[in-house]
Amino acid sequence: MNKHKRSSFSGKLGFVLSAAGASVGLGNIWRFPYLAAKYGGGIFLLIYIILALTFGYSMIMAETSLGRMTRRSPVGAFENFGKTRLRSAGGWINAIIPILIVPYYSVIGGWVIKYLVEYFMGHGQALASDEYFSGFISNGLSTEICFLVFTFITLGIIYAGVRNGIERVSKFMMPILVVLSVIIAVYSVTRPGAMAGVKYLLVPNMANFSWMTVVSAMGQMFYSLSIAMGILITFGSYMKKATSIEDSTQNVEIFDTAIAIMAGLMIIPAVFAFSGGDPNTLQAGPALMFITIPKVFANMGFGTVIGILFFLLVLFAAVTSSIALTESAVSTFEDELHWSRKKATVFMGVVMVLLGTLSCLGYGPLAGVTIIGMQFLDFFDFLTNSVMMPIAAIAICLFVSKVVGLQKMEEEITQDGQPFRRKKIFYFMIQYLCPIFAAIILISSVANAFGWISM
Repeated sequence: MNKHKRSSFSGKLGFVLSAAGASVGLGNIWRFPYLAAKYGGGIFLLIYIILALTFGYSMIMAETSLGRMTRRSPVGAFENFGKTRLRSAGGWINAIIPILIVPYYSVIGGWVIKYLVEYFMGHGQALASDEYFSGFISNGLSTEICFLVFTFITLGIIYAGVRNGIERVSKFMMPILVVLSVIIAVYSVTRPGAMAGVKYLLVPNMANFSWMTVVSAMGQMFYSLSIAMGILITFGSYMKKATSIEDSTQNVEIFDTAIAIMAGLMIIPAVFAFSGGDPNTLQAGPALMFITIPKVFANMGFGTVIGILFFLLVLFAAVTSSIALTESAVSTFEDELHWSRKKATVFMGVVMVLLGTLSCLGYGPLAGVTIIGMQFLDFFDFLTNSVMMPIAAIAICLFVSKVVGLQKMEEEITQDGQPFRRKKIFYFMIQYLCPIFAAIILISSVANAFGWISM
């Protein structure tokens, strides 16, 4: 049995802002805009929204309900219904994912800190040069310092606990994040030539549709909604029984999708205005935020101010997600190893520093060391997001539908006395479509990594 008293959120607002904080991260602000730009703009957005309301909704409901029902982190939640090797494996894969993600995520968080500091110092023009980013990430010492600063910010918040740390920070950061995203989006869409970018993002064009549009939108679901990372099971275990799971899930969906669209409106119209809609500039991929966007800001009026606001926004989003990932790991150590919060936080800190340092140095001193042709950061990203998370999602779907039972899930969801409004969608998605979607992502991502198909 657990020796420690289980923490809890103060109520629905605490859960929603913390879960939204977990969801709204670099996946929304860094990854969503470049995928939307690359895979058809409006048609990608339409498919993404449909998936968010079906696939995403069902997975959030399943994970949150499982957490609240068992009052355990992922491993304990799976083993709560009988301890078998298969169930333990299903719980541990959900628990290990955030342990592997947060170190390299913190490296990217460190890059954001570096850019924010440079904008504060008035070095916006230097950031816009072609060589700046590659020069910075190849400098092992500079990236390591920035990474460690981001890591210790995260660990400090985690050490403070659920209400005093995670909930308090989320309640402070999330409203500011919304205000900043609105300010930057309004500024972006009012630049000369930007309306073509707005049209490209918001108006679906079937001519831009491809099968990879669907696969990429499905993959983005995992990043954007924190699905299959153990986070939502952990946060569900902190949710009070009187809080409506369905209403909370709906609020997280809306919050997350709105920020993703806002990120698209911040970045795509600005790039359109800057490049005239040049496809190569739009499809800059991961480099869009660290190379293309500083060039855009350098050519804008008030570029330094907008640069500060933008990277402050990205930093807040990165911190709220990193604390969610770290909390999921710390909660597992508390539950399964009966460690104190202090011991679990310190241990997680050591893991973050060791694995994060590998990712830091992977573009510099360790650039010659690769795993299946990938640098350490890219490999950890591929392993967690393209392999482990789809497997974890399949495990959750099978566990919820075959072991826990959909009737028992419904009882948990309706404890607040409210009807289960999207019951049919939930039942159908969890039993049939969600595991199929996850399998498609797994197969297509692995095939792409080994060069069997091109994405």
